[in-house]
Amino acid sequence: MTDRSTGDEHDRNADVRVGVRTRSLAESRLQYVRQLGATDLFVDHADTDEEPDEFNDRDGTDTLAVGRDAIPTVAELEDARERVEGAGLRLAGIQSLPYSLYGDIMFGQDGADEALEQITTLVRNLGAAGVPILGYQWNPRGVVPMRTTPVELRGGAIGTAFDLAEVDDPHALAPGLDREYTEAEFWENYGGFLEAVLPIAEEVGVDLALHPVDPPGLESLGGIPRLFRSVESFERAMELVPSDNHGLKLCLGCFSQLGADVHDVVRRFGERDQIVFVHFRDVAGTVPRFHETFVDEGNFDAVAAVRTLHDVGFDGVVIPDHVPEMVGDDDWRHRARGFTVGYLRGVVDTVRTEY
Repeated sequence: MTDRSTGDEHDRNADVRVGVRTRSLAESRLQYVRQLGATDLFVDHADTDEEPDEFNDRDGTDTLAVGRDAIPTVAELEDARERVEGAGLRLAGIQSLPYSLYGDIMFGQDGADEALEQITTLVRNLGAAGVPILGYQWNPRGVVPMRTTPVELRGGAIGTAFDLAEVDDPHALAPGLDREYTEAEFWENYGGFLEAVLPIAEEVGVDLALHPVDPPGLESLGGIPRLFRSVESFERAMELVPSDNHGLKLCLGCFSQLGADVHDVVRRFGERDQIVFVHFRDVAGTVPRFHETFVDEGNFDAVAAVRTLHDVGFDGVVIPDHVPEMVGDDDWRHRARGFTVGYLRGVVDTVRTEY
């Protein structure tokens, strides 16, 4: 993560880089990413049932399977890293643990010990293969839709949206549950996860990066606590089992959805060296009703956000997360993603010249 210096030294240590997330590692995808001028790549696991439609790369090959009873070997991870490096890019990490790997731990179910063993094996394999980051979240799929009816953006582009009023009954128990779970239970189970996994991450030099729930702000949905819904909950997560190998997958869009000042959030965690990498996106509106936008529109000033990252000495990667669907886009939304990468590169280069 970033250097722990303070004051003006932060500026000299800053190195904000632009990357992408992709499930496909096909030669044509990697070539396109490099042509955009991105430098770093996070690979999405190949469990398409758990990801929004815009990440359902349907090449059918050249993917990395990660899930329950599907832990990539050191050799498979090294092959992925070498393939990415062969295209002139850096394999920064795995974008996120699939829910199939952490669900039993989150709910304290019988398979928790086996799941922890598989996750620690994955962390060890990442370290051995020279892949430095593992993103994760604590947010079950299927409680309520992550997004509801989409909206039309400029020029007829399509953006995802969320409106709590469109959810039939947010208090009804989620499918498969026979009772509500308490925050105390979830915090206890989460603490056990950190106690088991973080020592291994420290041993092998892998950083874990926690993502917010999406949409944030709501305390519970479907009888399931949504722990990481606020700035304060992230601070508690970082303090629960203190480690230099634990930080944030800082989703600016989630904090924007919450109505937080994203510049304050960046300063708050960046000055503590707790930002591992950044999801750079924005929305218009806040919970309980918002919609996602192009990166040059939305609640916060994108240029000022990059400037704040630079000010706190962030040495890491910003990546487009959700992007609109533009005319002629493929499932990965290559046109909108290309626009976003180009925009971010321009902003990053401009801010860099100011220091």
